[in-house]
Amino acid sequence: MLQITVQELLGEIGKELSLELITGKEGLSRTIPVSEVNRPGLTLAGYFEFFRPERIQIFGMGESAYMDTLSSARRMEVLEQFFSARNLPCTLISHGRQPSQEMVEQAGRHNVPLIKCPLATGILIEELAAYLEERLAPSTTLHGVLVHVYGFGVLIIGVSGIGKSECALELLKRGHILVADDVVEIKHKPGAVLMGHCNALLKHHMEVRGLGIIDVTKIFGVSSVIEESKIELVVRLETDDKTQDYERVGLEEHSTEILGVKIPESVIPVRPGRNVAILVEVACLNQRLKQKGIRSAEDLNRQLIEKMSEATKKIPPKI
Repeated sequence: MLQITVQELLGEIGKELSLELITGKEGLSRTIPVSEVNRPGLTLAGYFEFFRPERIQIFGMGESAYMDTLSSARRMEVLEQFFSARNLPCTLISHGRQPSQEMVEQAGRHNVPLIKCPLATGILIEELAAYLEERLAPSTTLHGVLVHVYGFGVLIIGVSGIGKSECALELLKRGHILVADDVVEIKHKPGAVLMGHCNALLKHHMEVRGLGIIDVTKIFGVSSVIEESKIELVVRLETDDKTQDYERVGLEEHSTEILGVKIPESVIPVRPGRNVAILVEVACLNQRLKQKGIRSAEDLNRQLIEKMSEATKKIPPKI
């Protein structure tokens, strides 16, 4: 399971969000396993049944104002129970408010990092959620090429030497955009969305057999590359096998699974003289039509069945 430490959080976005550690330095190794954050309103009132201690806890104006209404002894009692919760990663106080003495004492006693932030509660939650979703998103790396064709993210895969980079090069020449070549890093975002991007070391470069490494931005211009793209179609290149029964009509839907998400897949047999780049373009356009509910193969099949049904009705019965 992916997770980060409070120390990493402070190091990566602490300066950006102006986060200030007040106490709990000994607990910076505590881990954050989920991207959701929690405002412990009901918990502070004594209702712990559905408390989610594994989340980052946010004390906004409401929580702080409520704690101010309690006596010192009651605050100490509530905060003792709160900070002693198992797996509590850290607590953030928004609006730059100073924590009470009891909060500082209990957080320090249980080694829970207590952090102050000048941002408003809503903004702080949005920033944290965006960062954690990106940082904790399930990820994988695939060998292939990711290109942006007609605004459509296409992952081209196949065995080494099949012609993936050459196909991408032809697509670049035709005005499409490169995202990643050879190594495609993929993250699973909320909503069953797969986002692909390039490895930092290989960014904007391609390996073309016979030519070597080329810099795409210097040859095709800065508009020929983008940082990342949603993956909406997988094109698998295969050496044309005469014994293989490739799709001829298109009634069957094929897909491949990446990080638990099913992505539509087209298998294109490769042989000399076949323009694979054009086939990839058509596959993208056809997939876009399918997303709009337009399925050419099914429409033609339905028309043929209707014609055959009409023809059958016109045949006179045998006497």
